[in-house]
Amino acid sequence: MRPLDFILILDFGSQYTQLIARRVRELGVYSEIKPACTPLAEIRALRPTGLIFSGGPNSVYDQDAPSVDPEIFTLGIPILGLCYGQQLFAHLLGGKVQPSPHREYGLAEFTVLQDDPLFESVDKHTRVWMSHGDAVINPPHGFVTIGATNNAPHAAFVDHSRKLYGLQFHPEVTHTVAGRQILQNFLFHVCRCKASWSPQNLIETTVAELREKIGKEEVICALSGGVDSAVAAALVYRALGAQLHCVFVDHGLMRKNEGEQVRATFAKLFGESFHYVDAAQTFSQRLQGVVDPEQKRKIIGEQFIRVFEAEARRLAGIRYLVQGTLYPDVIESFSPRGGPSVTIKTHHNVGGLPADLNLKLIEPLRELFKDEVRRLGKALGLDENIIGRHPFPGPGLAVRILGQVTPERLALLREADDIFISELRASGWYDKTWQAFAVLLPIQSVGVMGDYRTYEMTIALRAVTSVDGMTAEWVHLPHELLAKISSRITNEVRGINRVVYDISNKPPSTIEWE
Repeated sequence: MRPLDFILILDFGSQYTQLIARRVRELGVYSEIKPACTPLAEIRALRPTGLIFSGGPNSVYDQDAPSVDPEIFTLGIPILGLCYGQQLFAHLLGGKVQPSPHREYGLAEFTVLQDDPLFESVDKHTRVWMSHGDAVINPPHGFVTIGATNNAPHAAFVDHSRKLYGLQFHPEVTHTVAGRQILQNFLFHVCRCKASWSPQNLIETTVAELREKIGKEEVICALSGGVDSAVAAALVYRALGAQLHCVFVDHGLMRKNEGEQVRATFAKLFGESFHYVDAAQTFSQRLQGVVDPEQKRKIIGEQFIRVFEAEARRLAGIRYLVQGTLYPDVIESFSPRGGPSVTIKTHHNVGGLPADLNLKLIEPLRELFKDEVRRLGKALGLDENIIGRHPFPGPGLAVRILGQVTPERLALLREADDIFISELRASGWYDKTWQAFAVLLPIQSVGVMGDYRTYEMTIALRAVTSVDGMTAEWVHLPHELLAKISSRITNEVRGINRVVYDISNKPPSTIEWE
């Protein structure tokens, strides 16, 4: 049941829309997302405590730009417009928006010009995250400018009489230093919400929905051994018990000894509900000669489903497939709500699904981010060794080998990755990073070992910190640690003679290389 206090977010196509919802829930307030085209009558019937307009890739003056019924501003509830959302305020209410002479993408210095409840406990000068090519030139009548940057003189404005706030920057992104405080101020000082949302609420709601939806049907769960699928399985198991069958498909693309470890862990956790399938040879054959990363992902996604369909037939009577899909997977693969978001990469469990799928999908984590999933796993009682693991892509090492996936290349990458992770654990850096892994590059270079010339492969090391996977910063690992890891890899892994370290943030890079 929806709490009395909740925030409705209208999606205008931003890559960060779900991140806004995550931030709101993180602060203890329930939130829902609806497309920008949601009829006003439906919005009114939902009775939200406040509204947030997301950003988006369009210009408000484009012919087909997404918009809202201007009557929405008469609902009498607080509304916060972010980036495109702020510009839409100006466009619809008589202000002026035009292309900015200086595009802003990245960090900017923001100055609070006037005290306001929205900026309570926010420093007068602070860093914010900008991503825009247009800017408000003239705010609408009744609005007061309360903040600015060098390139956005009206970076924050407000109409106090109607409780309408507009921000040119993105408070939902972790790079905005005071972003959490600003959203907290909007929720509790402007909207007067009460914090009443928690992982336990989510468990109770999801369990009830699963029982109502599935009834007495049998369910199969795609269990990879990672955090996402483990939590999804535990959540469904809480709802359905023995109706759930967890299937672990070993596609031969896992890290060193990982298949055996996953098999032992989850056979103990789920007992007779756990099923193991060795499909390594099948996946290897399907990937033979494939270089394009999108094609790899789609092949792996389809093959996964075929294996699960076969298992469902063997178990008989299975109609539902549970997957641990998270929202970062979804928003990087396509825009799920009809917004004009851009496809970044196709995730094997989203865009890779075949059109003739014979199982109905159950994705209980589809609206969540990684840190929320970990908190949910803890509330479900899962072991810290499971919920504390670094993220691992469903396509496995196939998308950490640039170029063809061969047994020889898999062996090289497994050994190098194992050395990297073991040294991170030994040094205490594993738990200080959000994700770390090795990538095998299709680059050979000249080296020397002893008195002999070598012409061998290159390994790239990647370690990042993040909260939700939407943004990430590279980890400043100690030089001594990197030197030790590099020395071990080049000495112990025959076929590798060069190691490099990736110092790219997300954005502009993605965390995985493919």
